[in-house]
Amino acid sequence: MVCQNEPLVQKVCDLYEQISSLESLKPSKDVDMLFTQLVLTCIPPNPIDVDKLCKKTQEMRSNLIRLCGEAEGLLESHFSAILGSYENPLDHLNIFPYYPNYLKLSHLEFNILNQHHTNVPGKVAFVGSGPLPLTSIVLARNHLTTTSFHNYDIDPSANSKALQLITSHPDLSSRMFFHTTDIMKVTSELQEFDVVFLAALVGMDKEEKVKVIDHLAKQMAPGAILMLRSAHGARAFLYPVIDPCDLRGFEVLSVFHPSDEVINSVVIARKYAMPINAIDHQQNGLGSMIVLPNKCCEMLALNPLSHVTMAEELVVEEKHS
Repeated sequence: MVCQNEPLVQKVCDLYEQISSLESLKPSKDVDMLFTQLVLTCIPPNPIDVDKLCKKTQEMRSNLIRLCGEAEGLLESHFSAILGSYENPLDHLNIFPYYPNYLKLSHLEFNILNQHHTNVPGKVAFVGSGPLPLTSIVLARNHLTTTSFHNYDIDPSANSKALQLITSHPDLSSRMFFHTTDIMKVTSELQEFDVVFLAALVGMDKEEKVKVIDHLAKQMAPGAILMLRSAHGARAFLYPVIDPCDLRGFEVLSVFHPSDEVINSVVIARKYAMPINAIDHQQNGLGSMIVLPNKCCEMLALNPLSHVTMAEELVVEEKHS
């Protein structure tokens, strides 16, 4: 058991106590300072396994992730409102302090997607796009310049702010669409998308996120790509962790854990061509050709680098380009 005598855990616990005592998580000097300290504490590579934390620290981590999610939403809403006041909001995205991180993360995700999905996707869904849908915007402007993006968020005010950002842009206003709905209520519509992105904060703990993943597995088209954001090491104090074995109904293609200021890990998976239970009951030998999720876990445990080499090479290329 890893508990509070570990210096990293003690530091995170101290910051949690300070953050949880704040009157508001809206952007302010104190909020910005504490979350900056938290991020800087969690970014350095660390072998800590959050699954081995003691119960009290596990509870603290769950609460901290929710606080981080709330603060991130308020930060994005704040800057989205500022950007929306400009005549051409997309010309001023660099006022958002984490915009460079989104540029790097979107570039990484695009390169990983290209390795596993050689055709340019016609339609992409982004689940949990929020008031500042930077991933969709960056991908649409810089990488997937003919693709249509359908952004799903449960919060109508988030979609209203997001729509304001792209209304004046002649290209993106014709390719970006916003849907205010709970993704768990979206069914056959998900069949239309070549690629579905799942935001890091959709499902604030593993159980919630796995429910969403299971729903996507039922509704997405066979062969469609699912891209998720997870966390690794100490960064798992900031975001929920998704293990490859949580992706029931999907073949995990790649898992990449960045070591720079990009916080989120990137997971890419492809929906199986038929349901897992159908594969299990095939009598023609097809089942032996498919790596089932539990076997996937065993393989990753034996060789944790088996799915990251390609992504690591992409990052090296990016750094040297």
